[in-house]
Amino acid sequence: MQFAKLLTQEQVERVHSASLDILEEVGLLVHNEKAREIYEKHGCEVNKETGIVKMPAKVVEEYRKGFVPRYTFTARAPEFDRTIPDNRPLVVTGSSAPNIIDPHTGKERRATSTDIANIAYLINELPGFDVFSISTLAADAPKGQFSLSRFYPALKNCKKPVRSNTPDMKDLYQVLELGYLIAGSKEAYFERPFINHHYCPVVSPLTMDVESTEAVIYLAEMGLPIYGTIVPNAGMTSPMTMVGTLTVGNAEFLALSVLLQMVRPGNPVIYATLPTVADMRTGNYTPGAIETGMLHMAHSQMAQFYGVPSGGYIGLTNAHSNDAQSGYETGMNTTAGLLAGVDLFNMGGLLDSLTAFDFAKAVIDNEIAMMLKRIKRGMEFSEENLCLDLIKEVGPAGMYMDKEHTVKHMRNIAYLPKITSRDMRSQWEDEGKPDTHTRAMQEVEKIFSGDTSSKFSAELDAKIRAYFPGIVPGDVCWNK
Repeated sequence: MQFAKLLTQEQVERVHSASLDILEEVGLLVHNEKAREIYEKHGCEVNKETGIVKMPAKVVEEYRKGFVPRYTFTARAPEFDRTIPDNRPLVVTGSSAPNIIDPHTGKERRATSTDIANIAYLINELPGFDVFSISTLAADAPKGQFSLSRFYPALKNCKKPVRSNTPDMKDLYQVLELGYLIAGSKEAYFERPFINHHYCPVVSPLTMDVESTEAVIYLAEMGLPIYGTIVPNAGMTSPMTMVGTLTVGNAEFLALSVLLQMVRPGNPVIYATLPTVADMRTGNYTPGAIETGMLHMAHSQMAQFYGVPSGGYIGLTNAHSNDAQSGYETGMNTTAGLLAGVDLFNMGGLLDSLTAFDFAKAVIDNEIAMMLKRIKRGMEFSEENLCLDLIKEVGPAGMYMDKEHTVKHMRNIAYLPKITSRDMRSQWEDEGKPDTHTRAMQEVEKIFSGDTSSKFSAELDAKIRAYFPGIVPGDVCWNK
């Protein structure tokens, strides 16, 4: 597949050299002491008074030699493992929204661990999604179990790879203990580490925090799956030009990825970003803007230059409901990203600038995801598919509908959507004029009418609950 490009090769190389200049001359403010020590040990200049770390170009160039071209998301069940770029587009839910649109009342409220269980079950059943990045927080989390209250219901109800983060090391250790219990032992877990970790240790502009950086270093040392996302915001935390924002974000990606190579050579990375351009009329955050898609296209070119997979939060929306804005923001940005070579799409289920999960939105996004996967398949060019013999047989003014060839191919050539309406207007009117949101919620209800029992055995669940007294139920509950 030929990729669309916004930058020439010369421009890509200039962004790279400018990023090296930034890292060597401006540096990064690194708040984590261990990270500063690692950088210094490997040839960087550390100002112990200011915490500024300056990275010589030769050091960056040396450690980026360790970048590897693939990243695998491991699942509890091996058949759900996914590797990029081989399995692109890899479609992932949006994550960590504080709120949810209640599926029964339509009102926005704080999300709970039961909501996470319900979302996990839904994502497990939607074929367009490859990875469940835990979509919400859990307002009902018992004290001391913030992250357990998210990972437990997620892992309990979804066999696909599960991805999220933790606010501190204590929570990270708890989540890993949960993984050991599910796997049967620590050794078994390390053979197949099915909890996928993601953090944003670099805070634009050019700053590295304490807790997330600590977690990233620890996980890299342990050889567990970990990658970070870079989040520059033009006009706020990066220059108000797209090339300036691209360059700052690229420098931040290099700084984090070089650190991971210093900790463990060959550590897989994803060039993951959420680049935005602020709406300076209000200062509002704009993840749904077309510039987000354009920046992803450019970052994907940089990733191709470095030989690593790319992606991140693309296909998000600022819309408050499943309206035209929601559809065109998600559809335009993800299509642009796919055509430019983006591999990973955190695109599913969130409305309102990443603040609220909506079940209907997830089903709509599943349909968009399936369309993206259809684009990726391409036209499958071959002499057989030219169909010259068939065209000669049918001839002018003929009909293909009754041909065996049509029956053979009609289910695999076209993606057949479940909620997109293709009916005549009269039939649509007879059905009550349902809009896309309504049809999506009908599909949600259909999915939850099936078997929603836990994906854990009763024995395993009892073991987990005994190990973590007071843990949330973690079960699917679709009560109105």
